[in-house]
Amino acid sequence: MRLTRLTTLLAVSCLLALPLPSRAGTPAPPAPAAATRTVKVEGPWVAIHLIHHETDADLLALEQELPALAARGVNVLVLEVNYGFAFRSHPELRASEAPITREGARRFARACRRHGIALVPQFQAFGHQSWEKKTFPLLAKYPELDLTPGAFPGNEGIYCREWDPFNPRVNRIVFALIDEIIDAFDADAVHVGMDEVFLIGNAASPSTKGKDPAEVFAKVVNDLHGHIVGKRGRTMLMWGDRLIDAGRYDYGEWEASKNYTWPAVYLIPKDIVICDWHYEKRDSYPSVQMFLDKGFRVLPASWKDVEASRALIGESLGLKAPRMLGHMFTTWSEQGKASEWPPLVANGGLVGKVPEGSPR
Repeated sequence: MRLTRLTTLLAVSCLLALPLPSRAGTPAPPAPAAATRTVKVEGPWVAIHLIHHETDADLLALEQELPALAARGVNVLVLEVNYGFAFRSHPELRASEAPITREGARRFARACRRHGIALVPQFQAFGHQSWEKKTFPLLAKYPELDLTPGAFPGNEGIYCREWDPFNPRVNRIVFALIDEIIDAFDADAVHVGMDEVFLIGNAASPSTKGKDPAEVFAKVVNDLHGHIVGKRGRTMLMWGDRLIDAGRYDYGEWEASKNYTWPAVYLIPKDIVICDWHYEKRDSYPSVQMFLDKGFRVLPASWKDVEASRALIGESLGLKAPRMLGHMFTTWSEQGKASEWPPLVANGGLVGKVPEGSPR
């Protein structure tokens, strides 16, 4: 059955601009609305992704680093907010007693603009709803919204918890949280995460057991896109690992999908910015070209290995593709000074050096 569905998807994807037929024979739905607000930067994106800034005091300290980041060429800052915000719609989902306030977010957004840095807040969607033994606020407060309710006590035996995309309460709650973050940070774009989702179809998941993982994953992406882009007019970013076929691209089960979510790449809007992360040095990174070929804008992302970062930057910018946005440096740890992150220091300047012959 899966082979039949996949064959159909691949055939449809080759029909270029032809719309997908509806199942009932009615006209296909119109194309999704384009974002009315986009990330405004000059030249290639030199982005840095930061975590563990969860209070107004954290943002004030980071504000002092903005001049140094700008001097490194950084023009996009992706800030994981998640539940670290003083939500008004759902105050019970605040991660702490002193989260980022609306006033603190607005101040930081203004500071970023003064330094020519586009601020993109991130709310981690679907997966990563826990870490080790700690379950994050949505599923801790509302365990009935868990994809695997009552299973895996203490989060033993799983990577991270995931929410149930078929429970209508999830979107009602999450969209309200995302709206507050958009408004507080006056954000032109939102990063929704969506990486490392592994529990779709698990025996302990009543709502997804027996369902096609690609269709489930695409539902979440399309729901988020419909709200963030269609309703709010913002640009949407997401990680790309679940959209890469691990059987075709030898990345392993973390950087690519072995759990059959990857055909969702044919089922989601092409105006999403795909953050294609790869953290080890490789001879090549073929998924970058794959996403470009499918019509996405791509922002490759590296981590702590300086040489791997340089290799990914060299290959991706060497493609000379107009939809290649630049590069994102992820840190995944609390930094004393983000501007001193070694891969950024060593390779940030390479991103702005667009290869000769590039259409930029």
